Amino acid sequence: MGHFYFVRHGQTVWNVEGKICGRTDSELTEYGHQQAVETGRKFLEEGIQADEILYSPLVRAAETARHISEIMGIPAKAEPRLIEQHFGKWEGTSPRNAADFQKEKEQFASHHGNGESTLQLAQRIYNLLDDIKAESDEKTYILVAHNGIARVVQSYFTDMTNEEYATFGVKNCEIRRYDF
Repeated sequence: MGHFYFVRHGQTVWNVEGKICGRTDSELTEYGHQQAVETGRKFLEEGIQADEILYSPLVRAAETARHISEIMGIPAKAEPRLIEQHFGKWEGTSPRNAADFQKEKEQFASHHGNGESTLQLAQRIYNLLDDIKAESDEKTYILVAHNGIARVVQSYFTDMTNEEYATFGVKNCEIRRYDF
């Protein structure tokens, strides 16, 4: 069976400000751009090869993917299913680690007011991962997306309680390998 790599986008302005981004676009900071460049170099230094980068259409992921693509010399294309979860009433609020928001993330059927439920998010990401799995013997992908997407990807491969799911996260530009 094959594998793929997951990378969370570089640091954003709202990450620094402690705000919940969700589907709201927040630009990379200068440091976020540097992280993305360093991530591309790390792939090369570690001899990690991939055929294509799929990225969320939000600017923070698109810019991260662009840097990695340029350094690795592989194509990158937007994958709409990788867009971050819409956190509804929580978007733009802070602090992002507020207890009430953390508790809300454990409610998988909640639409967070006018957003997207975790169940809806999981459906589209699981479908994407099933598609990637079907191609994994021929192609290796790098997925560049968001922390909300990282939680769903982790849950595809690992049993998690609702609390573990809600608190799971990856660092900006962290590289994770997943094997089918």
